[in-house]
Amino acid sequence: MTRPYNFSAGPAAMPEAVLQQAAAEMLDWQGSGMGVMEMSHRGKEFMSIAATAEADLRELLAVPAHFRILFMQGGGLAENAIVPMNLSRGGVVDFVVTGSWSQKSAKEARKYAAANVVGSNEADHHTTLPSPAGWRLSSNAQYLHLCSNETIHGVEFHELPDLKALGSDAPLVIDFSSHVASRSVDWSRVGLAFGGAQKNLGPAGVTLVVVREDLLGHALSICPSAFDYKTVADNASMYNTPPTYSIYMAGLTFQWLKAQTEGALTGIAAMEAKNMAKARLLYDFIDGSGFYLNKVAKDCRSRMNIPFFLRDESRNDAFLAGAKAAGLLQLKGHKSVGGMRASIYNAMPLEGVQALVTYMRDFEQTQA
Repeated sequence: MTRPYNFSAGPAAMPEAVLQQAAAEMLDWQGSGMGVMEMSHRGKEFMSIAATAEADLRELLAVPAHFRILFMQGGGLAENAIVPMNLSRGGVVDFVVTGSWSQKSAKEARKYAAANVVGSNEADHHTTLPSPAGWRLSSNAQYLHLCSNETIHGVEFHELPDLKALGSDAPLVIDFSSHVASRSVDWSRVGLAFGGAQKNLGPAGVTLVVVREDLLGHALSICPSAFDYKTVADNASMYNTPPTYSIYMAGLTFQWLKAQTEGALTGIAAMEAKNMAKARLLYDFIDGSGFYLNKVAKDCRSRMNIPFFLRDESRNDAFLAGAKAAGLLQLKGHKSVGGMRASIYNAMPLEGVQALVTYMRDFEQTQA
């Protein structure tokens, strides 16, 4: 029996092959006599799981050697505090506000630093992206923060800004929670990237931080030891008990990603091609319909999170009920935006998007 297609924004669908492998290993991981969640985080069994996960991720995302990969806790929301506690030095930090998540980030950072909003799309109701050429960068910023994909509003930076070309030496910090591993990363433009795992990498619980080594060692005195990036790096993410099972599940997902192919492409390049095809299919259908509407400017539409509206919103409940009956789950939009939202992360196959488009077309015809 085919599983329903889960369009949840997060925690989100995971690859079926990963779930099956985890189920097979639940009681006994590779003859150890233990399930992974029963293991000591300092035992050789789990240490090998963590080391393999880190190595696979470094290979997948082509993370340079002068960046450290940290497996932390607290999710992207906690990183809104942890980043300024580690990088701000109590000074000025710049923010580009492009939706709900970057708004939260700027608000949280003000507890630890002087946070300046240097670019915003609020006047456009978060349906465009402010051009980097118009950002009012601070001359003394310790870093610039942006959310490279806004899960709720559905806008995405398809190219990261080159701050050096804008005359700034500030490191770029990106919250890539909702599109990590969906595309490549230009690490030459990034100082630090963070993301919760529960959209593209695995279950909730583990938070990924990829940080340039020269940014370590500058934490404020109020920063808890377990959140000091240098302490975490020096202890190979084992300073405190990490989210072991979530790291294991993420590791299985990394292996699944490495095995992806699309023509001659493999790994992340293959995954990016698949994601582009899925997004194009859904956007093209919406744009060609007089029944549905996407309000985001075409040059910055997210490939991961696609908000859309029925032009007659009195039919929303009927749409959602029919979708659930058709095995299409979690399509209701975020309460702050309304409408619908289809999150089509890495684990969503093309067949799931095809099924959604078929349902949307059929529903439109029945309502005519």
